[in-house]
Amino acid sequence: MTVAADSATGAASLVQSVDWLAIAPPVIAASVALLVLVADLFTSERHKPLLGYGAVAGLVAALAVLVPLRAGDRSTFCLTGGAQACSYTADHFALVIQALVLGGALLTALLSIGDTRKLPAGEFWFLLLASAAGAALLPAARDLATLVVALEVASLPAFALVGIKRGDRRSSEAALKFFLSSVVATAVMLLGVSFVYATTGTMHLTEIAARLDDVPGRFTTLAEAGVVLTLVGFAFKTAAAPFHFWVPDTYVGAPLPIAAYLSVVGKAVGFSGLILVTVIGFPSYADVWGPALAVLAALTMTVGNVAALRQNATRTRSAVRLLAWSSVGQAGYLLVPIAAAAYSGGDRIGSTVAYALMYAVVNLGAFAVAALVARTHPGNRIADYRGLYATRPLAALAMGFFLLCLAGLPPGIIGLFAKVTVFSAAVDAGLGWLAVVMAVNVVIALYYYLRWTAALFRTPETDTATEASETAPTAHRHRIPVPLTLAITLTAVAGITLSGAPQLILRFAAVSLF
Repeated sequence: MTVAADSATGAASLVQSVDWLAIAPPVIAASVALLVLVADLFTSERHKPLLGYGAVAGLVAALAVLVPLRAGDRSTFCLTGGAQACSYTADHFALVIQALVLGGALLTALLSIGDTRKLPAGEFWFLLLASAAGAALLPAARDLATLVVALEVASLPAFALVGIKRGDRRSSEAALKFFLSSVVATAVMLLGVSFVYATTGTMHLTEIAARLDDVPGRFTTLAEAGVVLTLVGFAFKTAAAPFHFWVPDTYVGAPLPIAAYLSVVGKAVGFSGLILVTVIGFPSYADVWGPALAVLAALTMTVGNVAALRQNATRTRSAVRLLAWSSVGQAGYLLVPIAAAAYSGGDRIGSTVAYALMYAVVNLGAFAVAALVARTHPGNRIADYRGLYATRPLAALAMGFFLLCLAGLPPGIIGLFAKVTVFSAAVDAGLGWLAVVMAVNVVIALYYYLRWTAALFRTPETDTATEASETAPTAHRHRIPVPLTLAITLTAVAGITLSGAPQLILRFAAVSLF
């Protein structure tokens, strides 16, 4: 077939140029992943830690590339001709989420450098970087095919990372649960995508939105089913109830840095995908997904907080499991502004972004302190944190601050303000009942966050004190790895800075990001 040439008529060429700067963040992460995998073949066991530092350098480079993109006005892989539809758009929303996921991956890498001695180093760093590349691609995707590909690129390495502890039965079981539940959710989502494509004849979100405005009557049911089924896959990634059942076992069975990664980056992937398909792709079906997401938000925050409350009931409960249930509850809060967007417009999406940024900083900080405690108490029980202030005062102060931020109490001002913006989004959208449910859940969460915080500063019990005295020399001989110290310091400084100047994040809640 010949394409007529054209300079006189101005016909669009089928050959497109690629904006390499726009796609640089995910490309750098993917390229470094391949380089690390190849370098692993030629690296001796003695020099394996260098692979971790190479991964850290790659993630820093990917973050640095976001600076020249800050204008948020680049797109590439666009349709030729008159249609204004692109598959990749580096707008402000995409850049903010890319900064979140790459920053989360960077902190995960810092936590992992001293925690991967018994893991296959090359495979670990390759999988982490590959997953980060998919997570960075997803918020910039503007068609359903790219969204699905990015979601799977972010998810498939995560399955392997959860089960990477070879010979560990709990890790293998966690990976299997995560994999099977994700595969089912993805299959349902693909069915929904096929229904949407059958109805509209296009994959690009902006064109889908235009064509769903005028769907023939005989296709209405098919379109509604496609919208609902498409949301299921992203609801699973956000750990929204009833798609949350994989979370506790997965977090406990995975290496601790990977649990931290899933709690922040995994959620960012799910929420950014959910925002894109609802606000950009399906605005004309807000009467379908709006009430559904409102109910999911109420159910998710209630299930998560009640289960976390139960985890704090006995001394033998796992701290990581409590953080897992807490993350489910936090997912419910994150869903509120998305549901509100169905009633008051897409401007409310900024509240979800602001809350996600706050949650990413403080939750990664809490997991960093948990990684520190796990070095002397591998069981990582809630009881192991009792009297932490007596042995590691700075770590205890940092952990207390992170927990108060998650609870929304001073001095964690940023946590309080972030919750207020989410609460305001529900009220302004006329979802008063959802605001009431959120208020009740915030009170429930106060109990287990405050109880954990109080334990940090209590006098250690006799047996705990004896154990501490026996292990103290060992703890002093084996210093805390510098990357772990850096991760705790970075998150603590970021949390304190945001509490002192909350406008750095809260400004996103007041503006439209698209």
